[in-house]
Amino acid sequence: MRYGIFSDTHANIEALTTVLGAFESERIDKYVCLGDTVGYGASPNQCCDLVRGLASVTILGNHDAAVSGRMDYSYYYDAARNALDLHARVLTDTNMAWLKGLPYEVADPDSDLLFCHGSPLNVEDFEYIFSTDQAARCLSMWKDLRTATFIGHSHLCKAFALTEDDVFEVVAQKFELREGHRYIISVGSVGQPRDGDPRASYTIYDSAERTFEFCRVDYDVEAAADKIFQTELAPSFGHRLLYGQ
Repeated sequence: MRYGIFSDTHANIEALTTVLGAFESERIDKYVCLGDTVGYGASPNQCCDLVRGLASVTILGNHDAAVSGRMDYSYYYDAARNALDLHARVLTDTNMAWLKGLPYEVADPDSDLLFCHGSPLNVEDFEYIFSTDQAARCLSMWKDLRTATFIGHSHLCKAFALTEDDVFEVVAQKFELREGHRYIISVGSVGQPRDGDPRASYTIYDSAERTFEFCRVDYDVEAAADKIFQTELAPSFGHRLLYGQ
C-alpha cells in the first residue's frame, strides 16, 4: 500500500492544492493528514474541506485542538493566539464539528504504523521531536513502538531510527526501513516549512517495499502570503512563508 502522508497545512490552500496535485501522479492508496489543518493562514475552511473529503486518517494537531476548544492556548504568543481566535470565529459548523472529533493518534489497521501529531510518548501533550535527544526519550517505549511512527508538529523533515538502546538520525531523502529498527519520521509542513526552504513538504511511504521518501514542491508562495497580508492576521505569518521560516 502506498501512503500519501502530510501535515501542518496551516490554512494555506495554495500549498495544499499543489501538494494534492503532486500526489496524483504517485499512485497513492491512502491519504493521511497528521494535523494542524488550521492556524496561521488565510484559508481555514477551504483547507478543512479538502482534507476532510480526501484523507482516510486525519490526526488532531495542537492548533486544531486550540481552535476547537480542546486545549488551553492562553499561553501562546499574541499573533498565534489571535489567528486561532479568528479561525474559531470563521469555521463552518461542519468543520468545527470535524475538528472536535479528530483523534490524537491512529494505529493503522493495514500495516504496522502509528500516526500522531507530536511525540508518541504523550500524544495529548504535543511534544516536539526534531533532534536525536528528543527521539531518544522514546527508547523507554521501544517495544511498544510500531515499525514506523509518523509525526508532524515541528515543520521539519526529520527521520530517526531506533534500536533497543540507541537512536540515530537518517539523513536521506529516500530510504528503506531496516528490519529490527523502529522509526520516528517527522514529515515536514505543507503550509509553513521552517527549514529555510519555502517549498511545500509531503511524503510517501510504500508498505510493500518498506520505502519512505521526503518530497518538496514549489507553489505560489506570494499568493498565499498576499492573502494573509489582506486579513487581520499578523503580517509575519506571510513573511515566514516567503522565507520558509
